[in-house]
Amino acid sequence: MNKKTRTVIISVVVILAVISAFLITMLSQRIKMNEGYVTGNTAGNLNNNGLFCERNGVVYFSNLYDSGCLYSMSSNGTDLKKLTTSRVTSINADDHYIYYFLDSFETGEGLGFSQRTYGIYRSNLNGKKSQCLKRGNAITLQLCGNYLYYQNFDNSNTNGTELFKIKIDKSEDKRITDYLVNPASCVDGIIYFNGMRENHYLFALNTANDSISTVWDGNVFNPVYHNGYFYYMDVSENYRLCRYSPAENVVEVLTNERIDLFNVYGDYIYYQTNSKTEPALKRMYTDGSNVEVISLGNHKNINITSSFVYFTAFDSDTPMYMTPTFGAINVVPFEAAARAALENQK
Repeated sequence: MNKKTRTVIISVVVILAVISAFLITMLSQRIKMNEGYVTGNTAGNLNNNGLFCERNGVVYFSNLYDSGCLYSMSSNGTDLKKLTTSRVTSINADDHYIYYFLDSFETGEGLGFSQRTYGIYRSNLNGKKSQCLKRGNAITLQLCGNYLYYQNFDNSNTNGTELFKIKIDKSEDKRITDYLVNPASCVDGIIYFNGMRENHYLFALNTANDSISTVWDGNVFNPVYHNGYFYYMDVSENYRLCRYSPAENVVEVLTNERIDLFNVYGDYIYYQTNSKTEPALKRMYTDGSNVEVISLGNHKNINITSSFVYFTAFDSDTPMYMTPTFGAINVVPFEAAARAALENQK
């Protein structure tokens, strides 16, 4: 083999190596898209700030002991890992990524120095390769297929809070409607929400074409579709908890108590009652039977996973409490999260 031939071969090999490296880099950076109408979190969790999200046996959560930073753990509450250094809410996940609203406020040296970083973010399931998809405020976001639907508000919005959607690869971001749409309740590509202006009817937004239709002319607030029923707070009757069967066109009153918050999982509804004398976090079966008191007092952040229900007192983010989702009630502090926060702050 002469020198010229050897030079050509070497050049070809180098070029092929460069092209291969380029293709590998491009493929590794390409965002993996979802097939079908994947949903990022349950409506009940997102209506309670979306602090917990379970996917494929892993729970992603906002550790309030550590300023709300994103952590992961197994569904049984072990193997805690810190994923971000900033506060997150409205957590969503699919088989490839975690999505969340991140909000951090930093101060530093110098007179009046402060910096706020906030917006919709996507990262790998281990918290790596975090990328901001959209700067700005997002009150609630829900993953529907390959889009994140989110409530946006800024001073330029003449209509107040509006609904937008952004593609998970950041290639598309557009305003959907100026309806006050809460996108939390998404089932099979349909977002169910209540009206907030002329009425409190139950509406449906078809994410295939973003068209809106009326489902039922009730007086609903924070609807959650679960196993053939819409669970909701009855605006016309002091926010009592009801469920509506669209198949039978029948309303069932589950409790006549005024409630502030609720979450539905499996056969249970967990809910906070509003009372001047005896407020309490309670649970019942989804048909309204077998009412039990979880904890006396006012509570918030009722988030549910397959193993535990997590919540906090109304006037404080910590301590975080937990009780088994199913079986006997046993309220204890979420000590694993507190220990993990201390370890990461050393």
